[in-house]
Amino acid sequence: MTSVLAPDHLGPTVCVGEILVEIVATTIGEGFLEAQPLVGPFPSGAPAIFVSQCGRLGGAAAMVGAVGSDDFGRVNVDRLRNDGVDVSTISVDPEFPTGSAFVRYRTNGSRDFVYNIAKSAAARFGWSQGVSDLIRRSGHLHVMGSALSVPSAREVIDKAVDIVKARGGTLSIDPNIRKELQLDGDTERRFAELVATADLLLPSGEELERAAGVTGEAEAISRLFEIGVKEIVLKRGAKGASYFGKTGERIDVPAFLVEEVDPTGAGDCFGGAYLTCRRLGMPPSEALTYGSAAGARNVSVLGPMEGAGTREELDAFIASTQRRS
Repeated sequence: MTSVLAPDHLGPTVCVGEILVEIVATTIGEGFLEAQPLVGPFPSGAPAIFVSQCGRLGGAAAMVGAVGSDDFGRVNVDRLRNDGVDVSTISVDPEFPTGSAFVRYRTNGSRDFVYNIAKSAAARFGWSQGVSDLIRRSGHLHVMGSALSVPSAREVIDKAVDIVKARGGTLSIDPNIRKELQLDGDTERRFAELVATADLLLPSGEELERAAGVTGEAEAISRLFEIGVKEIVLKRGAKGASYFGKTGERIDVPAFLVEEVDPTGAGDCFGGAYLTCRRLGMPPSEALTYGSAAGARNVSVLGPMEGAGTREELDAFIASTQRRS
């Protein structure tokens, strides 16, 4: 089955948005209302996790964002560079610190986040000659919904979409808008416009209906194809994942059986692996398997991108890990 995504040789997959460190509470409970032990810093930020997995799997990948001139920034840039990501358009802000996210898990498995994005280096970048040069040689743009809460990221994304599309490149969207990151009316409208332009949509759970603006899985999928989306992959967590093609194809794959240690970043790793496999020419069924393996491998390790796998690591994981029946 021919991929709807631009091939890897056209140019790198580019992610635009927040680069953070993540600090994780080692106790389970409600929020951060009392002193408690913490572990970190871990390199993080949804776009950074996604592009890390792209690079580790062997796809051409680049990141546009900003960090502070501090150790937290260096942790992120070093990690992305080591994962094979082009970091030349990650700017270093001399005044503001690297963005951060503190997370604590509740007894029911949900999470409380405390973010510092808007008042950090994560929000202080924009269109530059270096970014322009990168976008004009890129083959694919991936947009995380979380990045739309950052005005500087919206500016870059707005310009990049048309340029990438004009040269035969493609666009993917992961809605990924957490409850802590509220979007204003204008940004919600921009999100809807991006969805209609997307070649690939990578929602999780209720994000499918939000992106479509209608309720019901079948109705949402039908609506999304009507407005222009070409391929949909629905991430179902422990229930696996499903591929939907515009001409009616559907492929379901079961999840891998793993012990969950830290679910943060699983969907980002899934998406980065799936997208990269498709850009490298794999059919949806094979790309789904790698995506599922990447997500499952990541949840088995503490830290939002610590389990992102290389092709060899994912092959070994697939060969040695049972799947749900």
